[in-house]
Amino acid sequence: MPTYEYECRRCGHRFEKFQPITAAPVKTCPKCRGRVARLVSGGSGIIFRGSGFYQTDYKKSPAASTGAGKGKTDKSGKTPAASSKSAAEGTGKPA
Repeated sequence: MPTYEYECRRCGHRFEKFQPITAAPVKTCPKCRGRVARLVSGGSGIIFRGSGFYQTDYKKSPAASTGAGKGKTDKSGKTPAASSKSAAEGTGKPA
């Protein structure tokens, strides 16, 4: 349910009313019984309720999760250092 903001045209009193969208707008001021106008507001932010939210709840960017040169593989599925090392071992020649 949204919160609507009203302002009295007579006394200038501003107040908020938490009411369903289908409810009729407030017409009288609770202080002086004058006419009120519903103000156009920018809306409210998201209200998070619960035990909390953590940094790990959000998706990490690809640049932050991969290090420089880490995780690169060649066509055989091995890292370049491991594939050149195994090729050198197979021939008996130093790399």
